[in-house]
Amino acid sequence: MSLLERLTTPGPKRMLALDGGGIRGALTIGFLDRLQTLLRERTGRPDLLLRDYFDLIGGTSTGAILAVGLALGHDPADLRERYIALGREVFRKRPWWRWRSAFYDAQPLIAHLRAVFEDRTLGDPSIPTGLCIVAKRADTNSTWPMLNHPAGRFFDANKSIPLIDAVRASTAAPTVFIPQSIRIDPDSDGMFIDGGVSAAVNPALLMFLVATLRGYPFRWPRGENSLMLVSIGTGTWHRRRHPAHLSRRWIPQWLGDLPRWMADDANWQAQLILQAMSNSPTAWPIDREIGDLDGDLLTDEPALTYLRYNVELEQKRLADLGWPGLTERQLDRLRDMTAAESVETLADIGAAAAERQVEAGHLRRAFDVGADA
Repeated sequence: MSLLERLTTPGPKRMLALDGGGIRGALTIGFLDRLQTLLRERTGRPDLLLRDYFDLIGGTSTGAILAVGLALGHDPADLRERYIALGREVFRKRPWWRWRSAFYDAQPLIAHLRAVFEDRTLGDPSIPTGLCIVAKRADTNSTWPMLNHPAGRFFDANKSIPLIDAVRASTAAPTVFIPQSIRIDPDSDGMFIDGGVSAAVNPALLMFLVATLRGYPFRWPRGENSLMLVSIGTGTWHRRRHPAHLSRRWIPQWLGDLPRWMADDANWQAQLILQAMSNSPTAWPIDREIGDLDGDLLTDEPALTYLRYNVELEQKRLADLGWPGLTERQLDRLRDMTAAESVETLADIGAAAAERQVEAGHLRRAFDVGADA
């Protein structure tokens, strides 16, 4: 079956959305491995890959790296080893006299991407599933979901974009890496930065819109037995600051926090909207006032089946998973998106959390491979 046939054949459709979050993307891999294990048991196919199950895989920033790896047929266990090596090499700070454009050198990242992606492009016919790489075009201030759907309005213009460039663009967080230039048409280039510098650091809501709005090529039908979205985060925790300390902050401190606050708000807003349109067995409490939206539904009928998995990087939660007695400094290092020394621990925490959170019953039988045949 060709990619176009797969994306346009009627039947239940399955999506996988992977958050941004720098080195904390290692948490995601444990959930991917757990999902693949359960699906192999469900189908009796020990060689099944996540790209065989999910019809659209997408991600922002570090999530884009993993999404493309899955779409190319890599096993989560292989991605874990590559990711640990990648994290240790990429997040080595440059000497201070080379900080003019970015703290980190993008060349180690490019080398790792080239080893996995080779010279494949966004429209490479060897990719058998839908792909969505979320980046932000800085010169036009527009969020770009780069798609490989052959019927897409801009597919002919974008199909030759190297996957290395698309993912580099999605990971080019300002101050972390320099922006990525991509040739948009024969006469002009676009300058791209991290897709997380938008409302799509958690790309789940954007991918739901990509899958269902008529302006995009998928146009999949909505419904809890027609569309399933699995969304995986890169860690969450409660932000706490002493009120008196905030009154004495300097302007640079406020400016440094603004991007993180906006990203947090966008993440929880996406989660709120998706939970309010679905009957989700994995619903998270949004806040202490509205809870997990049990009994709330914005639409007449659920618009999708929605599953959200994430790890709470809090002392009590991590102690329950097998990491007791962590100090505040150790927690800060686990939460830091550039702390390369944490990458292996984060991968282990993600695996432990996935064993607790991901249940076979969450994957509804209506979405079994072959159920739409």
